[in-house]
Amino acid sequence: MKNRLARIGLFIISLLVFTAIFAPFLAPYDPTDQKMEEGLNPPSPEHPFGQDRLGRDILSRIIYGSRISLGVGIVTVGVSLTFGLLIGSVAGYYGGLVDQLFMRIIDILQAFPGILLAISIIAILGPSLNHVILALCLIGWVGYARIVRGQVLFLREYEYVVAAKALGAGASRIILHHIVPNLLAPVIVQATFGMAGAILAEAGLSFLGLGAQPPTPSWGSMLNEGRQFLLVAPHLTTFPGLAIMIVVLGFNFLGDGLRDMLDVKSAD
Repeated sequence: MKNRLARIGLFIISLLVFTAIFAPFLAPYDPTDQKMEEGLNPPSPEHPFGQDRLGRDILSRIIYGSRISLGVGIVTVGVSLTFGLLIGSVAGYYGGLVDQLFMRIIDILQAFPGILLAISIIAILGPSLNHVILALCLIGWVGYARIVRGQVLFLREYEYVVAAKALGAGASRIILHHIVPNLLAPVIVQATFGMAGAILAEAGLSFLGLGAQPPTPSWGSMLNEGRQFLLVAPHLTTFPGLAIMIVVLGFNFLGDGLRDMLDVKSAD
């Protein structure tokens, strides 16, 4: 809490979670309610963020869009973290052929730009929010697996692990009870940055028309809808863009703060 940027990040994320949970009560209008005669109206007291080309309230759509962004981030990071933790722990603990097999798979996946691989997967499966989450999970576990593997290679040589082996503890017990609890710090930091990356990736894919489909409000799709009116109605892209920027900055600020707090060498 002594880190000012971390406090700002925590406040932004808390606000995002609060907005996503209570969106039906916070949104002044139905995000899909169309008023064609009021299309492209600028910000006003009735519509603080203005209206899009179909007359829908932009503030309400941003509020409901927070649910999409937060949901994609939580599911993507949760699934990627689980698989990365499992694969990285097994590869690092056993080593040998098991380690070589998993690391070669990781090398293959990292040989392709992540966003292009996600686009390819969605192009095959078809554009939808579920396919975006699936694509991000398929490429997201790699980073966690590498971090976990590196930590396990280091921790498995510690005296308490050697003692557990001498007492007859099985591999699963050693990994779950002695190794995983001691490698959570860097994984938690990576997960915080992963949330920012997942939200940004979802917005980018939705901007390309591969994510949430209309009329579902998504910050990325709102940017895509507003880009053709950039000169006559800049509010269509300004407010969704600010929402993405602020949320991503919030997660990055919190991640920096957690990294400083959990880094023992830095604390010393």
